[in-house]
Amino acid sequence: MSIIKLDNVNLIFKTQRQKRIKDILISGSRRFNNFEKDGTVHAIRDMNLTIQDGERTAIIGHNGAGKSTFLKMVSGIYLPTSGRMQVQGKISSLFEFATGFEMEQSGWDNIYLRGLMLGETPKSIKQKMREIAEFSELGEFLNMPVKYYSSGMFIRLAFSVSTAIEPDILLLDEAISAGDAGFIEKANKRMKDMMRSAKIMILVTHNMQNAIDLCNRCIWLERGNIILDGAPVDVTKAYLKSMK
Repeated sequence: MSIIKLDNVNLIFKTQRQKRIKDILISGSRRFNNFEKDGTVHAIRDMNLTIQDGERTAIIGHNGAGKSTFLKMVSGIYLPTSGRMQVQGKISSLFEFATGFEMEQSGWDNIYLRGLMLGETPKSIKQKMREIAEFSELGEFLNMPVKYYSSGMFIRLAFSVSTAIEPDILLLDEAISAGDAGFIEKANKRMKDMMRSAKIMILVTHNMQNAIDLCNRCIWLERGNIILDGAPVDVTKAYLKSMK
């Protein structure tokens, strides 16, 4: 059984707030609306949430609401400041593609290293390396250090490795691009296959129709708080109404 369970979870970043003239002169500027008086950012606030097998959950909200931060926390990039978080199941994260890459190493080396980071064993990732290489369509470029890759080549490699595992929990940020039209079509097909096979899917999206079509649950976040949690049709309708 796979599960994501948060009990009174908070995530606070300590940073130094630097006001711009715009924020002084323009009343109600939203640029720093998550800042506290002491300069910290309270990204996730007293969150209580359980996501279980079979749930396809969309996360919606304005920019700065905490959507991508929530994904990073679930994936283990950020650790909660307080509270308890339980994540059970093998995770595939389709965001923050640069994490785990060694820029001085070749594409082949990075397939192996990122595969280990994603939970593969040395034996299992070696068995998958040829298939990953073929899917990436990078050919001889895999022999080069990835620091010489274009952004499109880098995304191809990272996407190919990240989607080669069979996750229990799939974390998606819709704002990804995987290169030319032909590769994007192939990448979209693979993502849809993963969506069907994963036990839990969490999709951060600004597209309300995607939330309705792809998910059976929707969570509206604002300033790290859960505003509404329920059926995608109901939550997206309430969210859009709030913007009028």
